[in-house]
Amino acid sequence: MECNMSRNLKNCTCTYSSCERKGLCCECVEYHRRSSELPACFFPPGIERTYDRTYRRFAEYVLKNK
Repeated sequence: MECNMSRNLKNCTCTYSSCERKGLCCECVEYHRRSSELPACFFPPGIERTYDRTYRRFAEYVLKNK
């Protein structure tokens, strides 16, 4: 499958402006999995801006907003 970078960029919520993986979702997911994290698009803006993308932070967010 070919990456549709222009479409991906429209939906990318990452605020890290110098990220070299912006719009390259496959590379982004792979990078964050190696760090035991989730990509920015899994989080609302307030949490995403903290750069705490750990599984624990995601679980806390989900459980709080059930």
